[in-house]
Amino acid sequence: MTRALIPGTYDPVTLGHIDIIERASRVFPQVIVAVAASTKKGSGPLFSIEDWVRFIEDAVSALPNVEVCRFSTLLVDIAEEMGADSIVKGLRALTDFEWEFQQASINYQLNPKLETMFIMANPQYMYLSSSTVKEVALLGGDVSKWVTPLVQGELQKRFDAQI
Repeated sequence: MTRALIPGTYDPVTLGHIDIIERASRVFPQVIVAVAASTKKGSGPLFSIEDWVRFIEDAVSALPNVEVCRFSTLLVDIAEEMGADSIVKGLRALTDFEWEFQQASINYQLNPKLETMFIMANPQYMYLSSSTVKEVALLGGDVSKWVTPLVQGELQKRFDAQI
């Protein structure tokens, strides 16, 4: 396996996401972070897809074997388009496993040549989610231990403007 795809919406990217990307970059010669253009999560995205891509590119700039792209197709289609032979997903808790297992099964049926690999979350990020980060930031809490300085600043600007 030579090229891995790590899909997500990353609204916003957290240090938990970055940890999975960094660890995958040590296993695979090439890693593509694929940012999904649409999301069904919550009440809609806080940031634009352009922001999501910018935040990730900033966070992975020191990783020469990682690139970032955006997509709005089936995951198996972007994987094929980008020449990926593996999908990497991070797992935090049992609820993640159930959802990701279902998605891996569907992706396997759509393209049996595409492998799905799971990386367990670092314990310090096991219960971290983008939704939690947004909620803490909205209420004026310190999110610096969960996001990059760029994301922290953008969250602060976004929520200060709403007050």
